[in-house]
Amino acid sequence: MSIDTQYLTSEKFSELKKELEYLKTDRRKEVAEHLEYAKKLGDLSENAEYHQAREEQAEVEDRIGRLDQLLKNAVLAEAHGSDVVLVGSTVHIEKTGENKSGIYTIVGSEEADMAHGKISNLSPLGSALLGRRQGDKVKVTTPKGTNEYKIVMVR
Repeated sequence: MSIDTQYLTSEKFSELKKELEYLKTDRRKEVAEHLEYAKKLGDLSENAEYHQAREEQAEVEDRIGRLDQLLKNAVLAEAHGSDVVLVGSTVHIEKTGENKSGIYTIVGSEEADMAHGKISNLSPLGSALLGRRQGDKVKVTTPKGTNEYKIVMVR
């Protein structure tokens, strides 16, 4: 797994494509208009509005470049229906020794969102689960210590 490779669900891929299209068309035009207006205000060396517009332009271009690169290297991750944990799998785990369990979907780091049960394949828990099967136990080391989890179900 290359560091440049980014795993995305098809939904996230579509969302990022739409954002890129918006940035390249509408947002670029808005920023260019703002820049033109600011240029007309006079002395560029002391024109705060001009400097703000240039900064805004740089941010938009940076985001476009980042999204272009991200989408170019994206690998679509889908649920595989396999008993092996892969990017795109949903995993039900139980913390050993405690009555705590959770259901998580393994996703790429770009769409990780713990509040919605999506953990990154690069996180300590996500990377420990990859390649494992239902019934396996995994040890996860985090800054708070080491925990053991049992994989109850993979889908």
